[in-house]
Amino acid sequence: QVELVESGGGLVQPGGSLTLSCVASISTLDRQNIGWFRQAPGKEREGVSCLAAGSGETVYGDSVKGRFTISRDSAPNTFSLQMNNLKPEDTAVYYCAITEPFSSVMNTCVLPSDEYPYDYDGQGTRVTVSS
Repeated sequence: QVELVESGGGLVQPGGSLTLSCVASISTLDRQNIGWFRQAPGKEREGVSCLAAGSGETVYGDSVKGRFTISRDSAPNTFSLQMNNLKPEDTAVYYCAITEPFSSVMNTCVLPSDEYPYDYDGQGTRVTVSS
């Protein structure tokens, strides 16, 4: 069983920035797709971003394009989500997620969601955007 732990959430004013981090309990994530999703109160899960294991292709939800950036960190079991120009509608609990390792090169990814859940996700970190 893989454990994921998110950090970096908090309260930020509109227009501000936050960086979320995710640490996995395994040594490397080089063969897994990685991603982030969020869930606001009373709403369904919304895929935020993903990064493909092989090509490094990134995908973003329409609501965060141009403002959020997903990346792998220097530590092989860690990845981040840089969030800029935050808006009140970004308020949610953010979860990191990973797939099982792929046996062959995976050059694309699908946003994690209720329809396409990844194999592991964390407990979440709360982000509140408010003045």
